[in-house]
Order: sequence, then C-alpha cells, then structure tokens
Amino acid sequence: MRSDEPQRHGGTEIIREEALSPSLNSLTGMIVDAAFAVHSTLGAGLLESLYETCLEHELRKRGLHTRRQLVIPVVYDGLRFDEGFRIDLLVEGTVVVEVKAVERLLPVHDAQLLT
Repeated sequence: MRSDEPQRHGGTEIIREEALSPSLNSLTGMIVDAAFAVHSTLGAGLLESLYETCLEHELRKRGLHTRRQLVIPVVYDGLRFDEGFRIDLLVEGTVVVEVKAVERLLPVHDAQLLT
C-alpha cells in the first residue's frame, strides 16, 4: 500500500498527514498563542463576533496579515452567489480560522470548517 493511501482500522479510516513545514508550524503556533491570549483576557461566554474581532487585533499586533469575514462565493447553475460561505479569519493567505464560542465542538462544526 502506498503511504498516501488511507488505511482502515476497524470501521475508521486513518489518513496519514504530512508534517507541517517549519514556517506553517510557526504561523499556526502564533495563531494559537493569540487565541489563548484573547480567551485568557476575555474569558468565556461572549459573542463569537467579539472573540473574532479581538483575535484579529491580536494577530495584527503580531505582524500577521489577516482578512476577516472573507466571502467565498458559490457558483450554482451558472450564477455566482456571495451568500455561499464566509471565512471568519484568513491569516497570511494560508490558514483559515473558524472562531467558535461554544461549550463543546459538535460534528456540525467540523463539517462547517471542512465545507
């Protein structure tokens, strides 16, 4: 079996992921650090939009380029619909950040990000 083919273990598919490049690993570390800073300062229980705004501010303080509420259009039947998707934050044109202010992540949140 090739290393890039998914393997099955019981009923679960196991996908091997390549290691992150050092630059991407550094970038994601900065994003996680900024997210912890926001959460530590604000605590729990606020609106996602506030966490998103503060996270964008923290990322920019760290010198990172961010775009917020970036529209990803959907083309259906030859028509472009801007109502398709919105990315909460796009950092350095590379990392998509989906901000959640929930007690527990649910499968629907995973599906939202993967879509």
